[in-house]
Amino acid sequence: MRRRIVFVVYPRFTALDLVGPHEVLATAGEYVIEVAAPGAGAVTTTRGPTIVADRALASVRGPIDTLIVVGGKGSRAAAHDPELVQWVRRAARHSRRVASVCTGAFVLAAAGVLDGRRATTHWASCQALADSYPSIEVDPDPIFVRDGDVWTSAGVTAGMDLALALVEDDLGRDAALRVARRLVVFVQRPGGQSQFSVQLRAQADAPAREPIRHLQHWIAEHPDDDLSVERLAARVAMSPRHFARVFRAETSETPAVFVERVRVETARRLLETTGLAVEDVAAAAGFGTVETIRRAFARRVGVNPAAYRERFRSARAS
Repeated sequence: MRRRIVFVVYPRFTALDLVGPHEVLATAGEYVIEVAAPGAGAVTTTRGPTIVADRALASVRGPIDTLIVVGGKGSRAAAHDPELVQWVRRAARHSRRVASVCTGAFVLAAAGVLDGRRATTHWASCQALADSYPSIEVDPDPIFVRDGDVWTSAGVTAGMDLALALVEDDLGRDAALRVARRLVVFVQRPGGQSQFSVQLRAQADAPAREPIRHLQHWIAEHPDDDLSVERLAARVAMSPRHFARVFRAETSETPAVFVERVRVETARRLLETTGLAVEDVAAAAGFGTVETIRRAFARRVGVNPAAYRERFRSARAS
């Protein structure tokens, strides 16, 4: 029997939050998919096109395998719509699995579905989610998070990664790879992969002090160098203690955290694009030992280096 998926949309949702995951699940061919909205007729999206829902929320009957609430600029208004929130609360109780794409997390939060759980949303909305719902452990970094039977994803295209993960969870790794190949998606990214690359984050949150900005770029270009606090402090002519304080004040993280993120991203690229042994990747990325890179990948990516590489190899082989 095919599994029943119900997408929840509302005025001013992001079209790709629906269309991307919908296409992934439809391509898998093992799901019955419905799109439901608060009322009948066309539903506006954030950037203009309208989509006609299959049914009104009130007409959805029976058990649901997976309930997915999409995101968009209208999500905050949707989270304050008592009828919509009440419907999501009831439907979640009769669903085997509940998910949100992007800021659809605000609707799940308003319905109490995320209480006491770890969750994510679009990076730009994570602080607002945490401030509005203190009972949720909001993680701004991953592209998607699974906490039991509740899944949440980051912004827009991360919804496709979430959907591929749902397919893998239901039908197995080979099925998810077949869907990715059919849709010309390079690979399903692990949920723990960061929403922001280190370089993009550094550009977006550029420190005010020029020496720290230049040092960040230098670190990214020399991950295998000695990047201890003492050596980094010497490069910007500061004492180690003063440097550590300044770096944290300018970047909101310690030098050690920034260095580890740079090294993990370097290692990811090497695992994706070269045939180097994990030992050699560890050395080239500045980790030194296999055990060190494994611990860093467990923290940052959620899978070990060998498993990360296998995802890309499997995709290419497919």
